[in-house]
Amino acid sequence: MIHTGDDWVCETVAPAGTRYGFRAAGAPPFDASKLLVDPGATHLDRPFAYDPRLATFGCDTASLVPKAVVTPPLPPLARRAPVFRPGGLIYEVNVRGLTMLHPDIPAALRGTVAAIGHPVILEHLQRLGVDAVELMPIVAWIDERHLPSLGMHNAWGYNPVVPMALDPRLCPGGMAELRATVAALREVGIGTILDLVFNHTGESDLQGPTLSFRGLDDAVYARAPDGTLINDAGTGNTLDFGYAPVREMTLAALRHFVTQAGVDGFRFDLATVMARSPGFDRDAPIFAAIAADPVLADRIMIAEPWDIGPGGYQLGQFPANWLEWNDRFRDDVRCFWRGDGAAGALATRLSGSTDLFGGARTRSVNFVAAHDGFTLADTVAYAGRHNHANGEQNRDGHGDEVSWNAGEEGQGRAEDRRALLATLFAARGTIMLTAGDEFGRTQAGNNNAYAQDNATSWLDWAGRDRALEACVAGLAAWRRANRAIGDPGIRHDLIWLRLDGEPMTAEDWGAADGFAMMLPGGSGVRVDRRTRTAEILSPRQP
Repeated sequence: MIHTGDDWVCETVAPAGTRYGFRAAGAPPFDASKLLVDPGATHLDRPFAYDPRLATFGCDTASLVPKAVVTPPLPPLARRAPVFRPGGLIYEVNVRGLTMLHPDIPAALRGTVAAIGHPVILEHLQRLGVDAVELMPIVAWIDERHLPSLGMHNAWGYNPVVPMALDPRLCPGGMAELRATVAALREVGIGTILDLVFNHTGESDLQGPTLSFRGLDDAVYARAPDGTLINDAGTGNTLDFGYAPVREMTLAALRHFVTQAGVDGFRFDLATVMARSPGFDRDAPIFAAIAADPVLADRIMIAEPWDIGPGGYQLGQFPANWLEWNDRFRDDVRCFWRGDGAAGALATRLSGSTDLFGGARTRSVNFVAAHDGFTLADTVAYAGRHNHANGEQNRDGHGDEVSWNAGEEGQGRAEDRRALLATLFAARGTIMLTAGDEFGRTQAGNNNAYAQDNATSWLDWAGRDRALEACVAGLAAWRRANRAIGDPGIRHDLIWLRLDGEPMTAEDWGAADGFAMMLPGGSGVRVDRRTRTAEILSPRQP
């Protein structure tokens, strides 16, 4: 290694298959006993596993840390436009949970990226009218340090170590496996979006493990003026996007997944962090860098537009060509059907949340349930969380979700599930459905199943609600046949009717229990919470 300016450069060319790691010596916090993973690694020889010695200064960790493997890149893919377009249906997928219990997937394939390309999964996605699958993190992660003592493991992957190395548990075939699955999805008209985490790393706070960045360049982590780590991600550490190497690392990772796998785009976890230095800046350098990059400029970018830091809620404040997760849609739709929400608020959400997104097109990603929080079925069956299995005395997870039951915990109404789904499929803009919600997946009231790598979070394909699944397939067919209803560009030509068919007036909105929202041609939706129904409407025949 030679030192050139701010960079260390290795001039030795290692043959393919070489396993390696780094050590960095110097005054603390450098610790030469720690084996460090190359931040640019694309392949690891095994998954990460937490061990207290990873955080013990002076303790050699060569036997504990995965080695990077020299892996030549695949031949570059031909440039192709994204399959997915705003206004379509995104299907959020926990890769492992999707197929671990699927009886028609070969046992050796279950829980992997390759399983998503299996014909039985492709057929299911097509039946639902899915336009893109959004894969929850598949980059190599490490368990949070409190989980091993509880006998649990991270089931979601939102604790990555380095940004480009695929986790061997989910993608044992490496980039070739991901590329093949993306191609199989594209062949049937479905795009692929990767959920990536650039707000923190699994090195956590000062008591966390030293695995890569901390031992090589601790400046990647944001610090307050007194030197303490900033914790805007709620994980003990936050990446500093005011530091140019962090932005360069992020861009390199995004380009890697586009050029090597052909993905359509990315969803960014706690994306507000990407625009902090330390405060949120709508004109943050990372946005301009992505927009100017010839590989990334046409990709789909989706922000989770909040973090837990000061001024962390930034819904509607991302660039004009980005989509944003809209939790206001989730909450206002749920409130309406629970009975304490206004019809006017629901109408605003259905029509694209014009109060939040300016410009000619809505950027809203509408959803009623996601991986984080109650499942759709649990939303209408539990009034409170039931997270005791997580080992945190039921104190973790959102304590005030908008949810309800039919008089007893665990008891829900089928009509409430159908009403939520029909409302979602009738919404203007992009919609998102989490895998399994189409057939009534339940986590028994656990609204924070991040550490339940078991039947709690694995989809029960054998026990699925076939009637609900058929209902969703019908909604999907209707939305495909009436593309205009979800068009992100429709703003002013919606027609609003009372439940008796007369035009809505300003006075009607205050006490309304429902309404019909229609396009001039007759497609739309009629919602009536008195009867717990949301009826989709097709164009009038001549």
